[in-house]
Amino acid sequence: MSAPPGTDWRPALAPATVRRHDPVRDADLLLLPERVGVLTGSAGTVLGLCDGTRSVGDIVAELTERFPDAPVATDVPLFLERLRKEGWLR
Repeated sequence: MSAPPGTDWRPALAPATVRRHDPVRDADLLLLPERVGVLTGSAGTVLGLCDGTRSVGDIVAELTERFPDAPVATDVPLFLERLRKEGWLR
């Protein structure tokens, strides 16, 4: 079983999950067979860092540097865990 966020979990897209940009909507999408998720706000930026090599802590650190006034340390781990529970991340 994967370690929970905040430890050494290194999130990556789940098998069969594809991230695409939809030029018609001008939005990033997550695609699974028979499911589509539209990424809003900075969700695409966060998921772009989920490559299986960075830990949740590494992702939070990088985003905190990019967006110093955003509540990254609290929001990002919760967001990633929610996506993992939905089956988008492993």
